Amino acid sequence: MAAAPVRRLVLGSHREIAGTVYGTTVVMATVVAGSRDSAADPWGLAVITGATVVVLWLAHVYSGALADSINRSQPLNRRQLGAIAGQEISIPLAAVAPVGALALAGADVVQLRTAVWVALGIGVATLVIQGLRYARIERLGRLGTATAVCLNLALGLLIVALNALLVH
Repeated sequence: MAAAPVRRLVLGSHREIAGTVYGTTVVMATVVAGSRDSAADPWGLAVITGATVVVLWLAHVYSGALADSINRSQPLNRRQLGAIAGQEISIPLAAVAPVGALALAGADVVQLRTAVWVALGIGVATLVIQGLRYARIERLGRLGTATAVCLNLALGLLIVALNALLVH
């Protein structure tokens, strides 16, 4: 596998920070909500997490295409949908590694509790990395970088916590 696709899978592009953060918070919230039951099925949790992200991505793509169609005063078409789907691919890509961790529990390689912590750790690392990327793109100094990272992490974790509280 070439370095550029791997880098894109892990980090996204400059334009994809929003999708990566959005996808990561959706993944983390779904994992937290789905793993609260001690008898949770690892495969079920992996499927629900992946499916949730894909469904929200499809909704995001479709609504974005509708808005683009209206803004351009042209009918919605497949090419436009495909282009927007490609631009927003960072949303479902954010689920790949965490769902992979859950799949390891499904394959009895690790315990579900371990897989959940790994999936959440991947999410936390992703939020930190995206905060660092934002700070670099905006050319923030040390204080600005620390603030961006802390805010990105805090807001992401707040969203996850609120979702977990609302679900249970």
